[in-house]
Amino acid sequence: MTDTAPASPPLGVPHTAARTLPSLLALTFAMAIGFTMMASFGTVQEGAKVELGLSDAVLGIIQGVSAALALVVFSVPVGLLVDRFNRKRLLIALALVWTLGTALTAVASGPVMLFVARVLAATGTTGALTAALSLAADLCVPERRGRAMLLVNLGKMAGLAAAFGIGGWLYGTIAAGGLPIIGGLAPWRGTHAILAVIGGAAILPLLFLREPTRQEVAATSHAPFRVLAAELWSRRVFLAPLFVGQVAVVMADNAALVWAAPVLSRHYGLQPGDFAGWMGALVFVSGVTGTLLGGFAADWGQKSHIRGGLLLGAVIAASVGVPAALFPIGPTVTWFAIAFGVLSLCGAITGLVTSVALTVLIPNELRGLCIGAFIAFAGLIGFGIAPSLVTAISSLLGGESHLGPALAIVGVATGTLSVFGFFLAMRRAPLSAIDEPI
Repeated sequence: MTDTAPASPPLGVPHTAARTLPSLLALTFAMAIGFTMMASFGTVQEGAKVELGLSDAVLGIIQGVSAALALVVFSVPVGLLVDRFNRKRLLIALALVWTLGTALTAVASGPVMLFVARVLAATGTTGALTAALSLAADLCVPERRGRAMLLVNLGKMAGLAAAFGIGGWLYGTIAAGGLPIIGGLAPWRGTHAILAVIGGAAILPLLFLREPTRQEVAATSHAPFRVLAAELWSRRVFLAPLFVGQVAVVMADNAALVWAAPVLSRHYGLQPGDFAGWMGALVFVSGVTGTLLGGFAADWGQKSHIRGGLLLGAVIAASVGVPAALFPIGPTVTWFAIAFGVLSLCGAITGLVTSVALTVLIPNELRGLCIGAFIAFAGLIGFGIAPSLVTAISSLLGGESHLGPALAIVGVATGTLSVFGFFLAMRRAPLSAIDEPI
């Protein structure tokens, strides 16, 4: 791969909204499609559980460990590719991977094939997020980077919402016989077959992207790995607590997304068609609102006179998210919805602020590697451990009927940890991307 002609102005020339907005919207749309593919199985997993005879423990592996494996194995290599090669071509290749994973989900004959399919969907989506964040950062100046990042994250939130809304609607429509074109497939299979077709068509807008000029390079994008690793290690005092804060949020959010639908079905007596619409809208509205708040909070924080002020919004949001993690033990569906929405909002804020922090306070040649490492840790712990941790705690409490209390315990514990992580990272934040680490 080689770099193409730059689409953004050289360093020092203002980036106009008219010039960068089409590219940012294309990245936003790509993230919406990718995260729909990645999260779609969670909405319809009860159908797969019945057909394939799966237990909660196996579902936890399929939902959590599959994503963790993809993230741990591929995130750092993808991050290095993002730092060194053409990001547009890499993004298209990863979109093909998530489409393949969605298609294989539709035809999975057993848990092993289903596991592989979900690995591919997670690999494509999370790898593409690294590339999209790197591209978006180079399409604007640092002072407006929070607003650029929020567009990419809006796509992520729209995808998570669509996984509930569109996925649940497709499931219900197919179950009612409203879509005969899928040829008698089980509703959860037909849902993924249709999503795979949509995903393939959605790759087309990416063909019109071009590669922007890389900004804020402290060394070189082709420095030896040992040099880049040494640079990253020198920033560990800031990055380590930031990792802890965001990975803890990812644990709470992913456990909630994986097990929200089963809790609604088992503890509140609802079916996917009953909650698909309002859960999808809730995830979308809270995600959009949180992303907007996070973007503007990050830009405002950069203008404050507080050291690490960029991260202040993350500290506040993580604190609010702790009581919201009690959503699965709410007395009514309304309480469930309100608390779940607040938790999603807080997760969107911290995710956006963390993304901006990595693109503003870390040199360009380290961003892909750093984001990839974040995603790898989040995958190993947030995806690989959190869903299975919920099932382990529910077993200790007495079995699958205790899924709700177990989910609440995991959410509160990880949320508390995230508050301490973000606060410490704020205290240790560097002044800029090219400053010497403290």
